[in-house]
Amino acid sequence: MTQAEQNLADDKMRAVIAKLLAETKQIGLNTFLAPFLAAAGVMGATAALVKIFLG
Repeated sequence: MTQAEQNLADDKMRAVIAKLLAETKQIGLNTFLAPFLAAAGVMGATAALVKIFLG
């Protein structure tokens, strides 16, 4: 394998690693953020209903 081929293989590997890291970060964010937003929505809707009917 020539030096140019090795450099190309290294660049491809770095690109794949960067892509995997970005996907992992997005999955982690979605795993944390989705339940939090759902809970916030339910709490907000409950507060609005309580204020309308009891307030």
